[in-house]
Amino acid sequence: MLEIVQKQLNIHLEKVNNPNLLLACSGGVDSMVLFELLHKLNYKFAVAHCNFQLRGEESDEDENFVAQHCKKYGIPFFSRLFATAAFAEDHSVSIQMAARELRYAWFSELMEKHSFSNLLTAHHLNDQVESFLINLSRASGLKGLAGIPTQKVLRPLLGVHKSEILHYAQEAAINWREDASNATDAYLRNKLRHHLLPAWEKISPTVTAQINQSIEKLSFAQLALAHQLEEFKAQHFQITANCIEIPLKPLIALQPQEYYLHALFSPFGFHHLNDLMGLTQAQSGKQLHSKSHRLIRNRDYFLLQPLLEENETDATTHLWEVKEDLVHPIVLKLSAASSQSKQNAVLDRSLLKFPLILRKYREGDYFYPVGMQGKKKLSKFFKDQKYSLLEKEQQWLLCSEDNIVWVIGQRVDARYAAKKDTNNPLKIQCT
Repeated sequence: MLEIVQKQLNIHLEKVNNPNLLLACSGGVDSMVLFELLHKLNYKFAVAHCNFQLRGEESDEDENFVAQHCKKYGIPFFSRLFATAAFAEDHSVSIQMAARELRYAWFSELMEKHSFSNLLTAHHLNDQVESFLINLSRASGLKGLAGIPTQKVLRPLLGVHKSEILHYAQEAAINWREDASNATDAYLRNKLRHHLLPAWEKISPTVTAQINQSIEKLSFAQLALAHQLEEFKAQHFQITANCIEIPLKPLIALQPQEYYLHALFSPFGFHHLNDLMGLTQAQSGKQLHSKSHRLIRNRDYFLLQPLLEENETDATTHLWEVKEDLVHPIVLKLSAASSQSKQNAVLDRSLLKFPLILRKYREGDYFYPVGMQGKKKLSKFFKDQKYSLLEKEQQWLLCSEDNIVWVIGQRVDARYAAKKDTNNPLKIQCT
């Protein structure tokens, strides 16, 4: 056991100078064995214990047990109480998911605050196989079948069978705390642990090791595909100031298309494959919404944009007295420019009604563009300029009462443009 842990840590800590480890320790046999092994190997480490307050006095006794053990060996000890049940109810998640979210968020805080190089947990081979079977039953796909992630958290016991850990603990006279909830069949994991796997191992004694070998092969496949996805994103996810642009031609060329669409966009909350497939064939302007993003079909591109908070939309109307430069929500400067351009508007001040109004597009808007005959619907102007849906939403308009004076950064309204004989021109520059 000592050699196994040493080998695993050597592999993962090879490039880490003076590793300072943080061990997640519940007080159970697995984490107490890992505690003992780290101590014997003379690693510098501290212990983090979570008290989820789910078992009354037993939870407090677990915390005290780990604290006393750390005190005995002079190991730095951190603990935190969590209102796990309340968190689960507030966030509509299971107790197990709530505990996971709470502990890893806290571990991250400790890692950053105390500059720990690595987080260690005592997950073992049986945990690995149980997670595989649970994910298999949930149709979680390749990522779920590739096993417990090891990239960010070190799990040096992941290849060790639970029976070996128990044997080592007994041989080394290691004390531990037994969590009574592990004995109940209330959870799917416990049902697998108590009934399915023992029966399966009676039929095929090496089944746990064989499943683990399959997990390793699936993990390699997952890493290879993840690498390919990252290469595609680096080449085709074009980050702009307001969104990510993804050209459709190379996206549709990926085969099987169903896998890649889900793999690329599910991290942004788009999990319905039929909707994603449909969007590749939809008209420009069609869009999908997740809880965090929206995905828009814009001609030959997808546009991916985080959803904005209500106070970030700038959908309200802004008034400007034009006595000094405007700095919010956009920057408009009173300029000395004397000719019209996209970035400059030279207006006839005498025709304007103050304060000027700064707003976004409304259905039915029209104006009289300089250089064109007659009026033009703003929607038609946007179409001619090949505006995307995002560009339409982000376009600011400078208005005098109900009339558009300037499509800012694009075109001035001929009714308000200064003429050669205008006595009091107002010069505004968009920066």
